[in-house]
Amino acid sequence: MHKSIVTAALLLLVPAFAAVAWAQDASGIDSGDTAWLLVSTALVMLMTPGLALFYGGMVRRKNVLGTLMQSFIMIALIGLQWILWGYSLAFGPDHWGLIGGLEWAGLVALDLTAASDYAPTVPHLAFMMFQGMFAIITPALITGAFAERMKFSAFLVFSLLWATFVYDPLAHWVWGGGWLSDFGAMDFAGGLVVHISSGLGALAAALVIGGRRGRGMPTMTPHNLPMTILGAALLWFGWFGFNAGSALTAGSLAALAFVATNTATCAAALTWIMCDWLFQGKPTVLGAATGAIAGLVAITPAAGFVGPLSAIAIGIGAGVFCYLAVAVIKPRLGYDDSLDVFGVHGVGGIWGALATGLFASTLANPDGTDGLFFGNAAQFGTQVVSVLVAVTYAFVVTFVLLKIVDRVIGLRVSKDEEILGLDISQHRESGYTILD
Repeated sequence: MHKSIVTAALLLLVPAFAAVAWAQDASGIDSGDTAWLLVSTALVMLMTPGLALFYGGMVRRKNVLGTLMQSFIMIALIGLQWILWGYSLAFGPDHWGLIGGLEWAGLVALDLTAASDYAPTVPHLAFMMFQGMFAIITPALITGAFAERMKFSAFLVFSLLWATFVYDPLAHWVWGGGWLSDFGAMDFAGGLVVHISSGLGALAAALVIGGRRGRGMPTMTPHNLPMTILGAALLWFGWFGFNAGSALTAGSLAALAFVATNTATCAAALTWIMCDWLFQGKPTVLGAATGAIAGLVAITPAAGFVGPLSAIAIGIGAGVFCYLAVAVIKPRLGYDDSLDVFGVHGVGGIWGALATGLFASTLANPDGTDGLFFGNAAQFGTQVVSVLVAVTYAFVVTFVLLKIVDRVIGLRVSKDEEILGLDISQHRESGYTILD
C-alpha cells in the first residue's frame, strides 16, 4: 500500500520536475558561463586601478595623485556613461552599420533577466557590464600621453566626448554588428577597438597639448618603480579576464585565450629586457614591465585565434617593435608621449591586429579563420584595411575633439600650476607627507 502511494506521488511530481528542467533549458543561461563572465568582469575592472599604479609610479612625485585620479575616476565617469547611452551606441540595434541607436539608453528597454544575442548563455546584464569595463579602461589608457599637464576639468570633458564619439562607434563597427564585422575584421578582445584607438588617441593628444616643461631633465625619471611593477602585475593578472573572458563561455576557447595571453606576455617581457641589455647595457625593471604590457597588448586581438607557438612569435614581435617605437622612433620624432602610450598600445595594437591576419589558425580555433601563414592571404588584407580604418578614425576624431575642448575651456594647466604639480594645483592634496 505504502509503495503504491509513493509511486503515485513520484509520478505526479515527474511533470513538475520536467517543467522546471525545461524552464532552465529554455532560458539558455548557463550558470558556469555566467560565473566565468562575472569573474572576468571583476578582473577587467581591477585593471584600471592597476593602470593607475603602473602610470603613477612613472610620473614625478608631485603628480602621482593627479595621475592616479585620472585612471580611477574613469570607473565612475564612463561607468555611468555606459549605462546611460554608451552601451546603446556600441551594442544597440544597428543603424546603417555605423552606430547603435539610443533604443537601449538607460537600459530601460532591455529585459534585464534575459540572455543577450551577443552571449546567449549569460544574462544580458552580465555581458553589458563586461563590455563596460572595456569602455572604462580604454580612455584611461590615453592619460599616459598627457600625464602631468592637462587640466582636470578638460580631462573629464574630453574623456566623456572621446568615449562617445571614438570608442562607442569603433566598438559597434567591430563587435556590435557594424560594417567592420561584416567586412571580416578579426579582433578577439580589443586590438582595434581598445589599443589602436587609445594609442592613436594618445599620439593626437601628445601632439595637440605639447611637451612637458623641462622635458629631458634628470628629474623627469619615474619616482616609484615598485609602484609601476605592482601596477604591471595587476594588469597582467586582470588581462586574463580581458582576453579569456572575451570567449564569453567557460570552455576550451577561454583556455586557449588564457594560454596565448600568458605565453605572448612572457615572450615580450624577455625580448624587451634583451633589447635593453643589447642597446643600453643593462636589463631594466621598467623595461621588463613595459615589455610585458606590450605583449599583453599585441596578443589581445589574436588570443582566441592562435596557438601557443604563434603566441610566442607575436610576443617577440611586440617586444621588438614596441621597443623600437619607444627607444628609437619617439626620440627622433620629438613628440612627448609621457608614458609611451602610442609606442606600446598603438604600435602593439597595430602589430597584434596584423599578426592576427598572419597567425590565425582553425587548428587552434575551428570556429575561427585561417590567416596568411595558414593559407588565407585574404584575411591578412582584411586586417590591413581594418587597421588603417581604426588608425585614421581614432587619430582624426581625437584630434578634433581635443581642439574643440582646448578652444572652449583650455586643455593645459598654467606654467605655475605645472611647476607646482597636478596634485596640489588640481586636487589640493599631496601624495606623500614628509615628516621632519
